[in-house]
Amino acid sequence: MTNQGAKGARKPRADALRNRERVLEAAKLVFSQGGAEASLEAVARQAGVGIGTLYRHFPTREALYEAVYRREVEQLVELAEQLKAEAEPAEALRRWMRANVEFIATKRGMGTALALAAYRPSDLAAYSLDRLTGALGDLLQRAAAAGEVRDDIGAEDLLRTLVGLCYAQERPGWQTQVLRLVDVFMDGLRHRPEA
Repeated sequence: MTNQGAKGARKPRADALRNRERVLEAAKLVFSQGGAEASLEAVARQAGVGIGTLYRHFPTREALYEAVYRREVEQLVELAEQLKAEAEPAEALRRWMRANVEFIATKRGMGTALALAAYRPSDLAAYSLDRLTGALGDLLQRAAAAGEVRDDIGAEDLLRTLVGLCYAQERPGWQTQVLRLVDVFMDGLRHRPEA
């Protein structure tokens, strides 16, 4: 007889972890295309799992929304670190901001449900703001220190501007326009020698 209680909870099996990741990736796609009211059956179908598997990992729709959101935030934080290693500072900043547009598209699809998740007793809103402004702040500070962008704008201001650009667009194809505006905005951030 084993004493699992003394050891703590068992680690999830590898196949269970793969299923969880597949559900999260499918939910991101389904919610960004079909909105917050998209069926969980559609998410399970897209992930190639049964609805029971989905509910085993995420007992409520809100738990799934929050998990997708947190996963996206962590992927953006990881991307910031990756970009610091592979791109010049201003280019890393531009590429991260463009990746953030896709993240915001996912959030828009989850709309009301995500807003409710963010305002119930949860640290979701504070967590995401802290993680994203931290990642963006590092990229921005690095680019400013290299003399590639202005040093008079803060990470939170830049993040709010990006979110505002995304939410101001209502028509289909809005992402293409916002990506173009990110490039225009980056041009405005570039450090210009004084005449």
